[in-house]
Amino acid sequence: MNAPLPLPALDDIREHEAEMVAIRRQIHAQPELAYEEHQTSALVAERLERWGYEVHRGLGGTGVVGTLRCGTSTRRIGLRADMDALPIQETSGKPWASRVLGRMHACGHDGHTAMLLAAARHLAATRNFDGILHLVFQPAEEGLGGAKKMIEDGFFDLFPCDAMFGLHNMPGHPVGKLGFLAGPMMASSDTVIVTVRGKGGHGAKPHRSVDAVVVGSSIVMALQTVVSRNVPPLEMGIVTVGAFLAGNAPNVIPETATLRLTVRAYRPEVRDLLQERITAIIRAQAESYGASAEIDYQRRYPMVINHERETAFARQVALDWVGEPGLIKNLQPLTGSEDFSFFLEQVPGCYFLLGNGEGDAGGCDVHNPGYDFNDAALGTGASFWVRLAESYLSK
Repeated sequence: MNAPLPLPALDDIREHEAEMVAIRRQIHAQPELAYEEHQTSALVAERLERWGYEVHRGLGGTGVVGTLRCGTSTRRIGLRADMDALPIQETSGKPWASRVLGRMHACGHDGHTAMLLAAARHLAATRNFDGILHLVFQPAEEGLGGAKKMIEDGFFDLFPCDAMFGLHNMPGHPVGKLGFLAGPMMASSDTVIVTVRGKGGHGAKPHRSVDAVVVGSSIVMALQTVVSRNVPPLEMGIVTVGAFLAGNAPNVIPETATLRLTVRAYRPEVRDLLQERITAIIRAQAESYGASAEIDYQRRYPMVINHERETAFARQVALDWVGEPGLIKNLQPLTGSEDFSFFLEQVPGCYFLLGNGEGDAGGCDVHNPGYDFNDAALGTGASFWVRLAESYLSK
């Protein structure tokens, strides 16, 4: 359920909680896919302008950046929320469920946007900081690299930051609790598309063909040795064949087969090793059967590697506010990926978690058709954004 819980929040944030929930549910009901976040961007820009921010639209296509200056300090901080939805048909049954067929906010970006907007309103009203605040509302986090596109469009030239921070809600952790981890926080994510080319023929005459199904199957099995026999045992690597497409008739040996892989790692050197071994194994297996293989190896999202100082700073801000009981204990790295990594390649920063709830309160995991952001976490998340900005830009 999304009933409000007595979680820590600033009084002013709590007073405007109904508005924050309404914005979140409005965005949830009208989800927009990557680079199509026109309504969401317009809503964000209108609110920021109403509250006195300098607003830059269109960065990265549909991105919005709001800037607020206060005092004389030149210190600069960037806080980021993502806005895009996923191509999933929602089954939550909530009154505010998606009204757009085949699209839904299955990852909580509606909540991320609402929380940063709530923080934006409070920070503009109180102006209890000294420096430059950049609020970054990013498009296309879900696989299409909106962060990279914003950077390519000149984000850091237009909005220099001394540090950047981002958050993600996380089902399975107590609602409203904050989690921090220095170093590798999330895995890299690479995609590999393999096209095996053999020689098609009649299923009754296999000796006259080079069976792409057999070749592809051999590749799938051989790839299982990459992590078990090439990656050091104390390191993390994932090689998953998520799709194997070949043929459409029982008596026809197909000429081609397509494999689609996702590959993940926590360290750059392991990421490079995986690419080297995967490529070599695919080519060797195909050649051993008299076939060939075309490999489209797409280096997509880098690892999310949190910087030590900024992570310690953010954790201390949380600790001073909510104490140890308000923190997620023994947080482990995630094997999912995030394009906030592109920002962290350019400036120091930290990507942290906000608990979405456990059991029935937290609902199902993200990217599930029954998922919904837990509104009870909104006040805590927005309040922490305020605490973090005011602490980093302290007078």
